Amino acid sequence: MVYQVYPRSFQDSDGDGIGDLPGIEQRLDHLVALGVDVVWLSPVYRSPQDDNGYDISDYQDIDPMFGTLEDFDRLLAAAHDRGLRVVMDLVVNHSSDEHAWFRESRASRTDARRDWYWWRPAREGMEPGTPGAEPNNWRSFFGGPAWEYDEATGEYYLHLFSRKQPDLNWENPDVRRAVHDMMTWWLDRGVDGFRMDVINLISKVPGLPDGEVHYGAYGDGSPYYTSGPRVHEFLQEMHREVFAGRPEKLLTVGETPGVTIEDGVLFTDPERHEVDMVFQFEHVGIDHGSSKWDVKPLRLTDLKATFGRWQVGLAERGWNSLYWNNHDQPRIVSRFGDDGEHRVASAKALALLLHLHRGTPYVYQGEELGMTNAGFTSIDQYQDIESLGHFHELVDAGVATEEQMLVALRAMSRDNARTPVQWDASEHAGFTTGTPWLAVNPNHVTINAEAERADDGSVFHFYRRLVALRHDVPVVALGDFHMLAPDHEAVYAFTRTLDLPAPTEGPDGVASAASTASRDELLVLVNVGGAEQEVPPEVLAGWEGAEVLIATHDDAAARRAGVLRAWEGVVLRRS
Repeated sequence: MVYQVYPRSFQDSDGDGIGDLPGIEQRLDHLVALGVDVVWLSPVYRSPQDDNGYDISDYQDIDPMFGTLEDFDRLLAAAHDRGLRVVMDLVVNHSSDEHAWFRESRASRTDARRDWYWWRPAREGMEPGTPGAEPNNWRSFFGGPAWEYDEATGEYYLHLFSRKQPDLNWENPDVRRAVHDMMTWWLDRGVDGFRMDVINLISKVPGLPDGEVHYGAYGDGSPYYTSGPRVHEFLQEMHREVFAGRPEKLLTVGETPGVTIEDGVLFTDPERHEVDMVFQFEHVGIDHGSSKWDVKPLRLTDLKATFGRWQVGLAERGWNSLYWNNHDQPRIVSRFGDDGEHRVASAKALALLLHLHRGTPYVYQGEELGMTNAGFTSIDQYQDIESLGHFHELVDAGVATEEQMLVALRAMSRDNARTPVQWDASEHAGFTTGTPWLAVNPNHVTINAEAERADDGSVFHFYRRLVALRHDVPVVALGDFHMLAPDHEAVYAFTRTLDLPAPTEGPDGVASAASTASRDELLVLVNVGGAEQEVPPEVLAGWEGAEVLIATHDDAAARRAGVLRAWEGVVLRRS
């Protein structure tokens, strides 16, 4: 299991209100108690923090707000001493505009690093720097145009994200070599792999054509930069130059927005030597209407359809990552669960549903505590650049009112995931002795790690049991997946099956002629809702008398055959 740490919100050690590397080291034993295998650190590199560290100005240094390289080395050693591997966040689709590479690139049109980034003149016949003169009509992920005019050189540079995050030009082999050298430097330092931010955006279609306009003044350029024509070539080259031949056991996972199953297979097929797994986004888009801010209720059949496709699509080649939460997604118990009356039960049910699929599970900090969305009521409480950008763009364009956008932000803002981890019931949840950079959720008084660890029936201890199952029961990690009742709108049901080889010898070391192969099977049943549900009889047929492997509700005596209570999940086992 991989556990994501968002450093600025994890643990502050010096009272400045911002989490840091020594703070992470202080809390490593919490991760050990949970059963974590790998820790993924969101960016801690030197950065102006325009996008909370995803705008990197020096790839080979630590930002002072988080500590020093010496602090990093101590954290790495402490993690390794506890049997934890550490994966760094690799952000190389773009850099900061304050990186030395970009400062040189923008110095003049003839600078040697000019084509390390995407520079283009104004649209033909248009006055540079005026509205509509951008080289194409692409919209930035954070709102507004994806191009910024540079008056000094009279050209525009591409930034799919913030204007302070110019896109690197991966067509230039010098850029790729510099990235490879940097990655090798970190591996030599002892890190155990990389989570690669929006890595399938690094190859753009030549000519950078205009995108289709869905609303406002700007178009959707994603068909021309998502999984572009050379992306697989670039990743295979990266593998050859950085990973091939190294003796360590390394992990690579690519964040791949808009990826198809077909491309997912190509990215993760071990024979192709690209990445170990990818983050796909289908399941975190099923409650979106025209955009993520147009929030729709969850339809369980949609979730089944997308998870089912990816389970089947990567069954023979490739590997799935399993996640609900990360630093960009709202808290799952508030999003698809019930963060009120059924918070504990729904957090457990959604965890059970996800972790029993085939793939590698990822847990985001606080998810194991059942942390909820922030509940902010004013735009002044938000700090996320995406949330602020879209709030003002959509309100100013008349697409939404301020009230409508605040409702959308309460549901979908990235700041929902970024409130500080709730360690205890003290004033700032044990996160800091100072003023936290982002407000602590008031519900930390009751929802916190100290309380969770003291309660055997808590969300935390349920996550521990799920992680232990994956470590100890091979069918959980490796079994084949088969969806059941795909059209049922409340009960999520599937099987996992693993054929076990016959033992070659008995306990005394003598081969047993009577040994035969066996099959281990699981039936996973989850009620995704607050009303009691009957399980379809055809789903339960043949499972009479099966043992209960794990369940969300501990009161077995109250369990009724064929019926699931509100937010109840059960895993049955037969062999």
